[in-house]
Amino acid sequence: MMSEQRSTVVTAESRPAQVHPLAVVDPRAELAAGVVIGPGAVVGPDVQIGAHSWVGPNVVLDGSLIIGEHNKIYPGACLGQEPQDLKYKGAPTEVVIGNHNTIRECVTINRATDEGEQTRIGNHNLLMAYCHLGHNCELGNGIVMSNSIQVAGHVLIEDHAVIGGCLGIHQFVQIGGMAMVGGMTRVDRDVPPYCLVEGHPGRVRGLNRVGLRRRGLDRKDDGQDLKQLQEIWSLLYRSDHVIAEGLKLAREQSLLPLADHLCTFLEGSISSGRRGPMPAVGSR
Repeated sequence: MMSEQRSTVVTAESRPAQVHPLAVVDPRAELAAGVVIGPGAVVGPDVQIGAHSWVGPNVVLDGSLIIGEHNKIYPGACLGQEPQDLKYKGAPTEVVIGNHNTIRECVTINRATDEGEQTRIGNHNLLMAYCHLGHNCELGNGIVMSNSIQVAGHVLIEDHAVIGGCLGIHQFVQIGGMAMVGGMTRVDRDVPPYCLVEGHPGRVRGLNRVGLRRRGLDRKDDGQDLKQLQEIWSLLYRSDHVIAEGLKLAREQSLLPLADHLCTFLEGSISSGRRGPMPAVGSR
């Protein structure tokens, strides 16, 4: 009687992590199924890498670092290192990265400064070569950052912002969702959502109409949401009212989601402790 033979099928979901012989991976690091570690990469003991993420040659992953699934990290990137902050005294802090992000060559992402704090990145973001994210930064989802963007500490960037290359972002600045920042802009104040900004110093040029159309917002609610956004933007930036007065007038209306988010962002931006909103072109 022949004994029954069983074969084991290895699927993409069950494939073990692949570590190149020239990589250095601490045995305490956690590598999920399908992770690939390239030659010369260094992975520290407190690193967790989610399923099917790819770590290219000579990448350094160190400190308390959590990386989600299906991320691609290109050669020379350094993630999870100590913050470049003189106040840092060795407190346990983290970098947390979501899923489906592309992190290109020589990107640096630093841990937060004070105990229990995090530097966070969401999902489906593209960080091009030589970008730097300082301590305590927070990125949403679907953000595109072009080459050589230097982001200081405590910066917040909302979903689907697009940021041009070769520029610096001042600490504590916030950049609103679907904003477009032109290359080489000096970003030293908050960038309102849905706006196009450019210049040195940066100035608001108008609404990011191309980005809004690409997101299909010109078709949402027969275009009424976008139409009202234009009206409220003109009230805030093209009328004789200062922004605080314009916001009060805007709140007398029943605002749709786009205009409501713009007003909420600006109300926060003019509050105590914030950098304040970037003015429109022609303003000082």
